[in-house]
Amino acid sequence: MARVESFELDHNTVKAPYVRLAGTETNEGALIQKYDLRFLQPNQDALPTSAIHTLEHLLAVNLRDYVKGIIDLSPMGCRTGFYLIVWGEHSPEEIRDALKEVLEKHVVGTDFVPAVSAKECGNYRDHSLFSAQEYAKQVLEAGISSDPFKRLLG
Repeated sequence: MARVESFELDHNTVKAPYVRLAGTETNEGALIQKYDLRFLQPNQDALPTSAIHTLEHLLAVNLRDYVKGIIDLSPMGCRTGFYLIVWGEHSPEEIRDALKEVLEKHVVGTDFVPAVSAKECGNYRDHSLFSAQEYAKQVLEAGISSDPFKRLLG
């Protein structure tokens, strides 16, 4: 059976919110990193679909202005955060700082959600900027750690 890194993480011992380097892959000299952007404590809370969907749109567009080499940002099936896939080497602190900046400026500080028409989005009716902003405020108030097991705030 194939190894899935996230299934080996003890979800009972992590302390959200945090940014965690969840894995690296190298192929023919190219480095790809996968980051766990955890907003909520696993098995205690979950983002509503309209909030996570809106956060996905806002983060996918705006993180690209702060982090070079983003390949993809996807919501976790458990709805407690997102996976960020990037080319090259980045530090958890760099990703944390970019996430904080985007949440402050482009989630809490906006009245616009990109790509929410039927043409641009496969479920355009399922968005809530209000909910996305409330969860972003919750994450910012708690502080985003660069370590999943200790509260290392920057």
